[in-house]
Amino acid sequence: MVISVCGTGSNVTGVTYDRRSLIVNGQRQLFFSGSIHYPRSTPEMWPDLVKNAKKGGLNVIQTYVFWNAHEPRPRQYNFEGRYDLVRFVKLIQEHNMYATLRIGPFIQAEWNHGGLPYWLREVPNITFRTDNEPFKYYMKRFATKIVQMMKKEKLFASQGGPIILSQIENEYKTVAPVFREAGTRYIQWAAKMALGLRTGVPWILCKQEDAPGSVIPTCNGLNCGDTYDGPKGGKKPFLWTENWTARFRIFGDAPSQRPVHDLAFSVARFFSKGGTLANYYMYHGGTNFGRTGASFVLTQYYDEAPLDEYGLRREPNWGHLRYLHYALRLCRNELLWGSSSIQSLGENLEARIYEMKENNTCVAFLANLDIKRDATVNFRGFNYFLQRHSISILPDCKSVAFNTRRVLAQQSARSYHTANETYNINNKWQMYQESVPNFERTSLHANELLELYNMTKDTTDYLWYTTRFTLQGEEWAVLHISSLGHALHAFVNGIYIGTGHGSKMQKMFEFEKTIQLIPGLNHISLLGLMVGLPDSGAYLERRSAGIHKISIQGLDGGAVMDLSSNGWGYEVGLFGEKEIFTDNGGNYVKWTRARSRIPITWYKRYFDAPQENDPIALDLSAMGKGLAWVNGECIGRYWVSYLSPLGEPSQSLYHVPRALLKPKANLLVLFEEHDGNPQNILITTVDRNNICTFVSGQRNPTIKDAKPIALLKCPDEMVVEEIVFASFGNPEGFCGNFTIGSCHAPNAKIIAEQLCSGKSFCKLPVSAKAYGADASCPGTTGTVAVQAKCSKIINL
Repeated sequence: MVISVCGTGSNVTGVTYDRRSLIVNGQRQLFFSGSIHYPRSTPEMWPDLVKNAKKGGLNVIQTYVFWNAHEPRPRQYNFEGRYDLVRFVKLIQEHNMYATLRIGPFIQAEWNHGGLPYWLREVPNITFRTDNEPFKYYMKRFATKIVQMMKKEKLFASQGGPIILSQIENEYKTVAPVFREAGTRYIQWAAKMALGLRTGVPWILCKQEDAPGSVIPTCNGLNCGDTYDGPKGGKKPFLWTENWTARFRIFGDAPSQRPVHDLAFSVARFFSKGGTLANYYMYHGGTNFGRTGASFVLTQYYDEAPLDEYGLRREPNWGHLRYLHYALRLCRNELLWGSSSIQSLGENLEARIYEMKENNTCVAFLANLDIKRDATVNFRGFNYFLQRHSISILPDCKSVAFNTRRVLAQQSARSYHTANETYNINNKWQMYQESVPNFERTSLHANELLELYNMTKDTTDYLWYTTRFTLQGEEWAVLHISSLGHALHAFVNGIYIGTGHGSKMQKMFEFEKTIQLIPGLNHISLLGLMVGLPDSGAYLERRSAGIHKISIQGLDGGAVMDLSSNGWGYEVGLFGEKEIFTDNGGNYVKWTRARSRIPITWYKRYFDAPQENDPIALDLSAMGKGLAWVNGECIGRYWVSYLSPLGEPSQSLYHVPRALLKPKANLLVLFEEHDGNPQNILITTVDRNNICTFVSGQRNPTIKDAKPIALLKCPDEMVVEEIVFASFGNPEGFCGNFTIGSCHAPNAKIIAEQLCSGKSFCKLPVSAKAYGADASCPGTTGTVAVQAKCSKIINL
């Protein structure tokens, strides 16, 4: 049965589907998709991101639509610069790729407020994401606007455009139990509303097994081939919206990475079980510029994706997945039209076979599902070696085109180089210290402690709380503060006394500090702050943050002074946020020679853009916490003083897109909250010019397997300048940190230099004979490991 959203037949324009696959313009296809979010990079980066995605074997780009970025105030829209959605979709079309538009408009995405604009919280009687008339009104209004924009530009596949799928809502299953019947009514309404917009392409609902009508449910997760049985009823295709290439990280997290062989296994498994569209979330994560990251989320987003934060290819992830896509395309006809069967090859061992008997063709996926033990299997008269938790793809049911665990793609190591522009003697650091307000110098007063979100309205991270009280004499006491999060900096009589903060999982925290109080009037000034609005869960509109209780404990005689209802003064935001981070705005304050480790202080300097075209990053290891601007554009929050369990910052390098820079005199401004030394900030360039190969040559001649080969390829317009490391035998380590083993062949480096020096591409043998090595050396793994440094071709 074919479900049509636009008609049927060979001349159809648009997208139909059946249980087997999506059918685009009358053609079945396999879809390899990757998430690239347009606001998390610059328009100048988009062409290379899309080009590299296509070179990596993708034919679909997926993106969310970011409501709060596009409609920051009711009916005041922004579709310019990084938010030019139409331009981004047209670019995808120019590269002859498809697009999936996840309109939401709730998206989560580790994006501030899950993409919902703050002003929505202030709509009377609103409850988000349930059968609530105010929410449904605004949700429909925005979704309709986006669809109309796409229709006007003829961007849906039904109009000849690239958009083949649209998504309404997002992962509603996680909140549905809270809203019960109202949630069921809401999701039915959302599906009906979306279908009524008549895009001519299918709508999807991720993680929603009971998607109504013709809406297609999809899977999100790490291993949807094994955790998701597909849509009920057998009439809708098996689609995977989010295959997580890593995990998003928060301040305080240690580095994490999903092994590419595990990622490849999950994709091969999914297609072997009838899947026809798998999307990598993320294929390029990018940067949470400004204040766009959700609560405690790093400015750097999914840097471990196949394209890293800077848009550079992360190897071997990019290359290994590229080989996978190529191997799966060899199986296209059988997967889309063949009959399927399963053959057991032993415990946790199986073959999934697709055959087209009329053409006498077949493909096979030989799977070892055991996570601990390797195995040798016999399939149709031949032996095949299957490493633990791996799948071999046989496009002709004989030859292995790809094994998910055997990573033959080259590796790369990212390098940071301090630019000469860091030390330009004409560009000295200057500072302006934000003044600490007291009760009399605040513009708003109330008897009680007011809630932070409601006060700041997502226009700033910062809210000053001030109060005062009188004592008869000098005393030592303890200032005790209870906060709902996210952080605060405390001042007593204008003197900084300390900072406190919560975490992503436990935003509430207690701050306690011994303080010295003076006779007469004492002032308490607290800079409360948020680190992004929450992005998930029910009742987002009811979330709160900020200080909710404060007292002075241990006064003379053990008395406790509760200041919670003492009368408070408030100031929303910082004076410096009134654009002193721009050239013109900086003229409104007096800048002085910079000193380090001064709380709530603004720092600025000018710098020239580093030469060449490599990406640029600021090394802020010497700073504490705050925000950074380049030429008036906020490049994001930094929080270097929040250390991971490894004792290191979660992020210390911050991307500065080339598009933000002028050749000369770029203005860099930072607001440092508590403990920074700007003199030690480094301007760095970034590259992946150190490339490596690490391939094992151990083979069993009785097993049908391809002869391994090691490849090295420099980035475009570069050649191998130096062989940094080479070994054959049993080397260990990873790119940038290889070590030789006990079976090292001394000739390995000489041979690598002969084959690769001065070349942009070279092949290296993987055999003991080629390197004059002892094949019987105890412990040898028959592995070649080479690290090469690439450099620009110099034309004389």
